[in-house]
Amino acid sequence: MLSSAEEALTLFRSGMKEYRAVVADVNLLKGTLSGWELARQLRQREPTFPVVYMTGAAANDWGSQGVPNSILLQKPFAPAQLVTAVSKLLNAVPPTHK
Repeated sequence: MLSSAEEALTLFRSGMKEYRAVVADVNLLKGTLSGWELARQLRQREPTFPVVYMTGAAANDWGSQGVPNSILLQKPFAPAQLVTAVSKLLNAVPPTHK
Protein backbone atom coordinates (compact mmCIF):
# COMPACT_ATOMS: atom_id res chain seq x y z
CA MET A 1 0.00 0.00 0.00
CA LEU A 2 1.42 3.35 -1.07
CA SER A 3 0.52 6.84 0.04
CA SER A 4 0.92 8.81 -3.20
CA ALA A 5 0.53 8.46 -6.95
CA GLU A 6 4.08 9.69 -7.39
CA GLU A 7 5.39 6.82 -5.25
CA ALA A 8 3.31 4.33 -7.25
CA LEU A 9 4.60 5.68 -10.57
CA THR A 10 8.20 5.53 -9.38
CA LEU A 11 7.85 1.88 -8.38
CA PHE A 12 5.95 0.97 -11.54
CA ARG A 13 8.50 2.64 -13.81
CA SER A 14 11.49 1.15 -12.00
CA GLY A 15 10.63 -2.31 -13.30
CA MET A 16 12.05 -3.84 -10.12
CA LYS A 17 8.81 -5.68 -9.57
CA GLU A 18 6.04 -6.61 -11.98
CA TYR A 19 2.69 -5.17 -10.98
CA ARG A 20 -0.48 -6.66 -12.40
CA ALA A 21 -3.14 -4.11 -11.36
CA VAL A 22 -3.69 -0.88 -9.47
CA VAL A 23 -6.36 0.03 -6.96
CA ALA A 24 -6.34 3.79 -6.58
CA ASP A 25 -8.33 6.14 -4.43
CA VAL A 26 -9.50 8.98 -6.65
CA ASN A 27 -8.56 11.61 -4.04
CA LEU A 28 -5.11 10.64 -2.76
CA LEU A 29 -4.08 12.48 0.39
CA LYS A 30 -0.39 12.87 -0.38
CA GLY A 31 1.33 14.16 -3.49
CA THR A 32 -0.01 16.30 -6.30
CA LEU A 33 -1.46 13.65 -8.62
CA SER A 34 -4.94 12.22 -8.30
CA GLY A 35 -5.91 8.59 -8.73
CA TRP A 36 -7.35 9.60 -12.12
CA GLU A 37 -3.96 10.90 -13.24
CA LEU A 38 -2.12 7.89 -11.84
CA ALA A 39 -4.25 5.57 -13.98
CA ARG A 40 -3.79 7.69 -17.11
CA GLN A 41 -0.01 7.62 -16.71
CA LEU A 42 0.05 3.88 -16.07
CA ARG A 43 -2.08 3.31 -19.17
CA GLN A 44 0.32 5.38 -21.29
CA ARG A 45 2.90 2.72 -20.59
CA GLU A 46 0.61 -0.32 -20.46
CA PRO A 47 -2.63 0.33 -22.42
CA THR A 48 -4.53 -2.61 -20.89
CA PHE A 49 -3.26 -2.25 -17.31
CA PRO A 50 -6.13 -3.15 -14.92
CA VAL A 51 -7.42 -0.16 -12.93
CA VAL A 52 -9.88 -0.14 -10.06
CA TYR A 53 -10.85 3.25 -8.67
CA MET A 54 -12.42 3.82 -5.29
CA THR A 55 -14.15 6.98 -4.15
CA GLY A 56 -16.60 8.29 -1.65
CA ALA A 57 -17.71 11.35 -3.56
CA ALA A 58 -16.32 11.54 -7.10
CA ALA A 59 -18.23 8.72 -8.82
CA ASN A 60 -19.92 11.18 -11.19
CA ASP A 61 -16.49 12.08 -12.61
CA TRP A 62 -15.66 8.52 -13.67
CA GLY A 63 -17.03 8.95 -17.19
CA SER A 64 -14.90 12.00 -17.91
CA GLN A 65 -11.84 11.29 -15.73
CA GLY A 66 -11.54 7.50 -15.63
CA VAL A 67 -9.68 5.34 -18.12
CA PRO A 68 -11.60 2.93 -20.37
CA ASN A 69 -12.22 -0.62 -19.14
CA SER A 70 -11.76 0.30 -15.51
CA ILE A 71 -14.02 -0.35 -12.54
CA LEU A 72 -15.16 2.16 -9.93
CA LEU A 73 -16.17 1.14 -6.43
CA GLN A 74 -18.07 3.61 -4.29
CA LYS A 75 -17.18 3.73 -0.62
CA PRO A 76 -18.17 2.05 1.52
CA PHE A 77 -17.81 -1.27 -0.27
CA ALA A 78 -17.36 -4.83 0.90
CA PRO A 79 -13.89 -6.44 0.57
CA ALA A 80 -15.45 -9.09 -1.67
CA GLN A 81 -16.42 -6.35 -4.15
CA LEU A 82 -12.77 -5.32 -4.43
CA VAL A 83 -11.64 -8.91 -4.93
CA THR A 84 -14.30 -9.41 -7.61
CA ALA A 85 -13.36 -6.18 -9.43
CA VAL A 86 -9.63 -6.97 -9.52
CA SER A 87 -10.27 -10.57 -10.57
CA LYS A 88 -12.59 -9.48 -13.36
CA LEU A 89 -10.00 -7.07 -14.79
CA LEU A 90 -7.10 -9.50 -14.44
CA ASN A 91 -9.06 -12.20 -16.24
CA ALA A 92 -9.86 -9.79 -19.09
CA VAL A 93 -6.22 -8.96 -19.84
CA PRO A 94 -4.17 -11.49 -21.80
CA PRO A 95 -0.90 -12.38 -20.02
CA THR A 96 2.23 -10.68 -21.30
CA HIS A 97 5.44 -12.52 -21.96
CA LYS A 98 8.52 -10.50 -21.09
